[in-house]
Amino acid sequence: MEKIKNFSLKKTILLYLAVSLMVSFLLSGAVVYAATRIQYRIWENYTDMEKYQAADMQSGNDYRVEPARPALNEMSAADRHISETCDFLETYAVLVFSMLGSAAAVGMFYKNKLKPPIEELHHASQMIAQNELDFQICYENRDELGQLCREFDRMRAQLAENNSRLWRAVEDEKALRAAIAHDIRSPLAVLRGYQEMLLEFAPTGTLSCEKITEILRDGMNQIDRLNGFIETMRKMTRLEEREIYYAPVDPAGLREEIEKTAGVLCREAGKSFRAAVTAWQPGGSTFQADRELILEVADNLIQNAARYAGEHVDIRLSCRGEELTVEVVDDGEGFSQNTDTVTKPFYHGDSRDNLQHFGMGMYISRVYCERHGGRLITENTREGGAAVKAIFSGRT
Repeated sequence: MEKIKNFSLKKTILLYLAVSLMVSFLLSGAVVYAATRIQYRIWENYTDMEKYQAADMQSGNDYRVEPARPALNEMSAADRHISETCDFLETYAVLVFSMLGSAAAVGMFYKNKLKPPIEELHHASQMIAQNELDFQICYENRDELGQLCREFDRMRAQLAENNSRLWRAVEDEKALRAAIAHDIRSPLAVLRGYQEMLLEFAPTGTLSCEKITEILRDGMNQIDRLNGFIETMRKMTRLEEREIYYAPVDPAGLREEIEKTAGVLCREAGKSFRAAVTAWQPGGSTFQADRELILEVADNLIQNAARYAGEHVDIRLSCRGEELTVEVVDDGEGFSQNTDTVTKPFYHGDSRDNLQHFGMGMYISRVYCERHGGRLITENTREGGAAVKAIFSGRT
């Protein structure tokens, strides 16, 4: 029965028609035989039995003598109607039962093969029209309509994913607008304060040349900060457009490049570090990934870790199957907020960072990991520090 359920629509309708026609022929044969016997019994009532028996005896075993059909005016009204009905059944029983059987086959075909998936698809289309995408199409048959339902369900899942991405993009845009307003307001306020001070005190000569020079120098620093912010904004608009270039990755060379970056960043922050390849077991003979993208993400993670670490930063590089992981762990105080918050644009873990950092490193790292088919995982360690794993899906 399970095999029949998975027949194609063409095979199923042919099977239903074949069975219905076979049953129709058997039923029509039985009806024709019954109608013939009923007619003979009626006709016997109007037959001279002595002549009939004599004729039957003369025919022997080679022939069968049937009662002769009496004239219609010789039969009673009831017998005449019954005889005519039997004539109709003998003539049209095959046609009538074939039509009824075909109609029954079509009805069963619609009920068993067409109605369930049509109802599923109709319900799914109504749910999608109401922007409800959290459901599944439950139709397991492996026929053409089953394939259509599975394709429709995949389309629903893709639509739900696209909606999720769009919603996240809208939320990120809201956060971005708020961050822009916040980050631009501070340097503009400082510049305005300097300008008001100069307008008020410079004409009176109460400000010395050294003070005016200091104010102008601080103003230039604020302008440089605004230029840096604008450059960061320009760079962020192109994150999603970055192409991924796959090339063989050597673990020793990758660790050496990361060590160089970590040496500079940790030395500037006055922290120590250690970099190691903990495991390298790619699914194939070589592992292919975008080396420059991985290094850029590693730079961002190491820079953040060096800024917040107490004394030491630990960098672990590993590859298992088709995933390469760069893990950066520090011994600082860890993430004070929800770990999902730190990957949003313009996030600042310390209010003192607002003067120097734009809070884009973790956001850029998250976007690059996702562009590379991976993800960025942030968490706090048991010792209290922060641990960030950048996972990249490569090729082997």
